[in-house]
Amino acid sequence: MKRRNFLQMMALAAPALTVTGRVFAAPPASPRFLLVFLRGGYDCANVVIPYSSSYYYETRPNIAVAKPTGPEATDGALVLDPDWALTPVLRPSIAPLYAQRQALFIPFAGTEDLSRSHFETQDSIELGQPLQGSHDLNSGFLSRLAGVVNGADPIAFTDSLPVCFRGNSDIPNISLKGVAKPVFDARQAAILSDMYAGHHLQPEVRDGLELRQEVSMVIEQEMKDANRDAITPKGFELEARRIGRLMREQYRIGFVDVGGWDTHVNEGSAQGALANNVDSLGKGLAALAQELGGEWRNTVVAVVSEFGRTFRENGNKGTDHGHGSVYWVLGGSISGGRIAGEQTKVERANLFQDRDYPVLNEYRTVFGGLFAALWGLSPDQVRKVFPDTSPVDLKLV
Repeated sequence: MKRRNFLQMMALAAPALTVTGRVFAAPPASPRFLLVFLRGGYDCANVVIPYSSSYYYETRPNIAVAKPTGPEATDGALVLDPDWALTPVLRPSIAPLYAQRQALFIPFAGTEDLSRSHFETQDSIELGQPLQGSHDLNSGFLSRLAGVVNGADPIAFTDSLPVCFRGNSDIPNISLKGVAKPVFDARQAAILSDMYAGHHLQPEVRDGLELRQEVSMVIEQEMKDANRDAITPKGFELEARRIGRLMREQYRIGFVDVGGWDTHVNEGSAQGALANNVDSLGKGLAALAQELGGEWRNTVVAVVSEFGRTFRENGNKGTDHGHGSVYWVLGGSISGGRIAGEQTKVERANLFQDRDYPVLNEYRTVFGGLFAALWGLSPDQVRKVFPDTSPVDLKLV
């Protein structure tokens, strides 16, 4: 049995954990990067609102987020600059980071892929390869990044290994949903260890079981702490705290995906389905920053989605698959508190195919520039991560 086959077997036996290796302290003050992928195509125009555009309010009579009532107002959307505002649900979570220059937004970002298919576009982004020509379906861009960055242990916080981490190396993936109770108790762990005694996979089995125990102890302590009259974290906020604990100690390149962003029907505006999801996302990201503590200054988090959504609302008070999106970049030492990247006025004449945000900031060039600045990568190293790409330095860090 090959090691990869063993990991797949463990995934079936214990879907909450598919990982080898042990948690140990990594060198302090080393950069770390977490990619948060919003699967489903989030409606960026109702999160980072183009409030200076009259066309936005004309085309969204039911779902537009109301204009800010003033820079000093404590309710309503929060003014970011003369053209953009932040949805009210992010006031308590992301707005303080923006004010501290620890968050920024990149409108008109995304891929040039025009399929408007969730799965095709997600795969295309995660592969990170040129759209033209043949594609290596077993080579994701985060896997290639881990290959050129020394000492940056990668991990996916997912049930199965995502496309972006496909490659020649065994990269751990661990879903932290519901891991407070170990899948294997002490008796079962002993049986598994005995089964592989003397086998060449015995070290991998032992390490996997020990990591499961270590993670369970961390979560058990978290649950005890929460019992001190504290509100128990839920959803993404809970998972983000767990991610923060693990990345703080060892892992330096991470990936997590969050679903539920396909808002074709009854999307809502400042309140409703989208706003509820964004609220949970914002709280989770704020919790991640808090959990990282002093290491937040060495962390960069990017929030992306496969595409944006149609600029006009549809007949079901929702939005359909679009093109350009708005990316988020957060971190303790980023050059935040601003709108970054190439911009254009939000009006009908500038929409892509008369329906969507255009892509002016292609994701491979943006991340290529970010990775070069974050790890000091050479042009050749950047090309290994993103072939046939000229990185653009948006001075994000």
